[in-house]
Amino acid sequence: MTTIIVSIMIVLLLLGFPMMIPLATAAFVGFYMTFGGFGQMETLIQQMMGGIRPTALIAVPLFILAADIMTRGQSANRLINMVMAFVGHIKGGLAVSTAASCTLFGAVSGSTQATVVAVGSPLRPRMLKAGYKDPFTLALIINSSDIAFLIPPSIGMIIYGVISGTSIGELFIAGIGPGLLILALFSVYCVIYAIVKDVPTEPRSSWKTRGLAVRDALWPLGFPVLIVGGIYGGVFSPTEAAAACVLYAVLLEFVVFRSLKLHHIYTIAKSTGLITAVVFILVAVGNGFSWIISFAQIPQTLLAAFGINEAGPIGVLVAISVAFFVACMFVDPIVVILVLTPIFAPAIAASGLDPVLVGVLITLQVAIGSATPPFGCDIFTAIAIFKRPYWEVIRGTPPFVFMLVLAAALIIIFPQIALFLRDLAFR
Repeated sequence: MTTIIVSIMIVLLLLGFPMMIPLATAAFVGFYMTFGGFGQMETLIQQMMGGIRPTALIAVPLFILAADIMTRGQSANRLINMVMAFVGHIKGGLAVSTAASCTLFGAVSGSTQATVVAVGSPLRPRMLKAGYKDPFTLALIINSSDIAFLIPPSIGMIIYGVISGTSIGELFIAGIGPGLLILALFSVYCVIYAIVKDVPTEPRSSWKTRGLAVRDALWPLGFPVLIVGGIYGGVFSPTEAAAACVLYAVLLEFVVFRSLKLHHIYTIAKSTGLITAVVFILVAVGNGFSWIISFAQIPQTLLAAFGINEAGPIGVLVAISVAFFVACMFVDPIVVILVLTPIFAPAIAASGLDPVLVGVLITLQVAIGSATPPFGCDIFTAIAIFKRPYWEVIRGTPPFVFMLVLAAALIIIFPQIALFLRDLAFR
């Protein structure tokens, strides 16, 4: 049955069907083969509906809505100006500012695509004018935007938390350390690149200019404070924090900054609704698919065949890293989390691994795969936004992929990179 299901999914993907069709088809075929017909089809439908029933998923459309509001408003530009005021004058400062701005806006929006648009659109022309090569610039924007997968709020972490039953609040806090580690690695590389290529520096900002930039950015900086502080302080659950973010975004962009008008609400709501519908359909069919393969004991069979059950904690983490990394090079990250998490669940439980550590590592691998050729989803986002050819977009990615893989290895070797803040906040 495993061979048939995998073959069906591959064929449908090659024929160009959206991912929800191969998943749903594989689930129905698997159900037919397991139960000998469609006589109890309501059971599969109930499993699909159960996939979108957890209240934690309410946070997904709320964070998407908040990100859409901020992307169309002034929050991104204010964060960019603040970072540029402090580090723009150092060697490689503009590139470092781009990485830091992507990290900050990721902490505000939780969306990689929104970060590529909001930060990449204004900063890419500035980097090209300053003397940076376009392949380096595109790779920096794409990979720095993927830090949004790790820095809370993270939609990927929400999906993983729902599927695995792991605390989303703990996942959010645990993602901060790895996100900052990746930012540090990217920043060092940017400085080295600028020195080697002799890229000119930006003029130094005065302290008055810096003060004004900080003042302007104080409102957008309230988002990570609201999310992390609210969850850490026990004021909000992750879902309540998402609702608070939407209210804060509305007040900020419509009332304080006045960058948006009432007629923008329809466009924003329509965009959020379309993205949410796709996500929830994927979650529903993914849950049905996961139930079928679990019922048929496919995960246990595959893990036993590869000897992962006997590999020990480190071996399981390495296997997870490789599987998620490779899968996200071809398939949408949410789908990969939905499909592979239940497959590795028995090995994770048997090895006694901390599910929060596993969730952070999975989220990181999803981020790496999303920016890695041949079919990483963020590559095609950049192609659509910047109107550049495929080869030019991917040409500068290898150094960044290497640094992301290095970060994953460091987290496996030193798990406290992810767990220190979680233990501080929740233990």
